[in-house]
Order: sequence, then C-alpha cells, then structure tokens
Amino acid sequence: MRKHLKYGIYGLAILIAAAGLTLAGPGAQSAEAADSTCAGRKVKTVSFATGELRIYKSRRYVCAMTVSKSPGVRRHMSVTIQARGSRTAKDSGHFTHRAGPVKVYALNRCVRAEGSIGIRKVSTGWILC
Repeated sequence: MRKHLKYGIYGLAILIAAAGLTLAGPGAQSAEAADSTCAGRKVKTVSFATGELRIYKSRRYVCAMTVSKSPGVRRHMSVTIQARGSRTAKDSGHFTHRAGPVKVYALNRCVRAEGSIGIRKVSTGWILC
C-alpha cells in the first residue's frame, strides 16, 4: 500500500509541474526578461562595432548593460560600472544577448562604465557628475 502511495505522490508532483510549465507559456518569459533589465531612465548609449553599452539612472543608482548587435551567437561579453570612490560592479562571461545588468549606488557621484563584446570594447570615462 505504501509503495503505491509513494508512486502516486511522485506522479501527482510531475503532473502539477507539467501543468505549471504549460500555464506559464511564452508570457512568463517576457516578464522574466523585463525584470532582468535596468530600472530608471536611459541616460547614455555608446555604440561600438559589435554592440552597445547602455547606461540607466534612477535617483540613487546607476545601472549598465552591454547588448549585442547580433544576438543568438554565444561570445564573450562583459560590463563594468564604478561610482567614484567605490568598488567596480562587473558581469562577465559567454552570453548570447547581453552582459549585465550591473548597478552601483551613485547618489551625487560620477560614474564610469565599460562594455565589451569579443575583442571590441568601449568606455565612457567619468560621466553623470
């Protein structure tokens, strides 16, 4: 009896998980993608040969991401951002669409950001002072 009950519980768990995936559908991915972007308004976009470095600012934070011009191809990407007097925040790895977002506390501080895709890179220098 316990053996049948044990398998019945596993079967029910699998059924619930499958139903959850079906109900989530393509809309769930869009919501997740929206959560993984920077908050605030876009204050600077720096284009380069393989992509863009995008910088966003909210009241207290500045956020950056590097976005590929040709998504879908996995390649090395990185993005760094630093508020003057603070440590650098970095995201680096092999991605298909973007590196980041990374954010730093930057109320009343200058920031600098750098983005790279493959061997191409771009830097802002100190901005938002």
